[in-house]
Amino acid sequence: MPEDLTKLKNYLRIDGSEDDEILTLLVGAAKKDLKDSGVSEPPVDTPDERYELLVMLNVALHYENRDPSFKMDKLNYAYQNLILKLKT
Repeated sequence: MPEDLTKLKNYLRIDGSEDDEILTLLVGAAKKDLKDSGVSEPPVDTPDERYELLVMLNVALHYENRDPSFKMDKLNYAYQNLILKLKT
């Protein structure tokens, strides 16, 4: 995941830096969620685009649905499918 969040912000269509702190928090939480789901972060020297996409999907899900009344009963199919493919 890029440290400067540029790719993630492009994916989410975010301009500016006012949400950088929350995005950094969400990236960390997404990586921990994936680890808890059995998906290890790939080594730095062998990046995996699917892992990066999973992190971005997780962040998008939580960033775009911050309303406390929104109930996330299940993640979308693409997210679940990628988790199953990357599970160790």
